[in-house]
Amino acid sequence: MATTNKTKKGKEGIIKRPRISEKAAFVSTKNVYTFDVSPDATKPEIIKNIVAKYKVTPVKVGIVTIRKNKITVRGKRGTTSGGKKAYVYLKKGDSIELI
Repeated sequence: MATTNKTKKGKEGIIKRPRISEKAAFVSTKNVYTFDVSPDATKPEIIKNIVAKYKVTPVKVGIVTIRKNKITVRGKRGTTSGGKKAYVYLKKGDSIELI
C-alpha cells in the first residue's frame, strides 16, 4: 500500500506571511485579513494555525488559488510564482495585529 508523504510544515509553515496590498488593506477594515499560505494548505489547517498564532477564532476562511502568469523581462521568458491566499473572516470586535 502506497502512502502519500506530503510535507506539511509546522505551525509557522502553513501561513507564510500576511498579504500586504491595497485590496487587503481595504478589506481589513471589515474584519477580513489576507494571508499567503502554503499551496497544499486546507481550510481546517489554516483555522488551526490562525488560532495558534494569533489567538483569535475565525468565523470563516476563503481560499483563492493564484495562477502563474507568463512574463518577459529583458527579452527572457519566465513566470510569476503563483500560489494560494486565504481570506480570514473574524467576528466584530476581534482583530489581528499584523505589524
